[in-house]
Amino acid sequence: MVDLTTLAAFGLIVLGFVFIPGPATLFTVARATSSGTRVGLATGAGIAAGDLVHTAMAIVGLSAIIATSALLFSIVKYAGAAYLVYLGVRAILQRTPVDLGAGAQAITAGRAFRQAILVEVLNPKTALFFLAFLPQFVDPAAGAVALQLSLLGIVFVGLGLVSTVAFAVGAGGIGRFVRRHPAVLRWQGKAVGTLYCALGVRLALADR
Repeated sequence: MVDLTTLAAFGLIVLGFVFIPGPATLFTVARATSSGTRVGLATGAGIAAGDLVHTAMAIVGLSAIIATSALLFSIVKYAGAAYLVYLGVRAILQRTPVDLGAGAQAITAGRAFRQAILVEVLNPKTALFFLAFLPQFVDPAAGAVALQLSLLGIVFVGLGLVSTVAFAVGAGGIGRFVRRHPAVLRWQGKAVGTLYCALGVRLALADR
């Protein structure tokens, strides 16, 4: 089982992720801005549902690897570390366009929910991120690896949903603020990128 200290650290890091505007947040804000709060909430719920699918896939894959070979698990961890650093460098260097769906046509909440699930499930970067991120907080010696991964995944998805709901409700004000302060998006990329790089280095240097 995940100890409380590790779980608290995981929760704080996830809060840093989900409350700094990223692709999922901007997608939700775009939908809420163009089609209303209800559609924004449906989009956030769809993203959360997609992340649950990724969590389940990560649990199945990582549990099998951990149970089969400590060497394979180490390889996955190092690959995950490299991927996190790669994401971090890209986030630091990438210029984020300010586009909150201006001119987008309104859609129903049901359609927004289904589209958000599809977009999130079919995003290979999200799948790789879950595979790279969750193992950092798993202790194979503590047993019940699948349960540890499940708990971490649920916490991640839950906090992500809280974030997208908050952004969807305040989408109008957020949209106006981002348009007036595009530097916010540029600096959030640098902040998130630095955090990704730090996590990647931590993962590579951690003893298991």
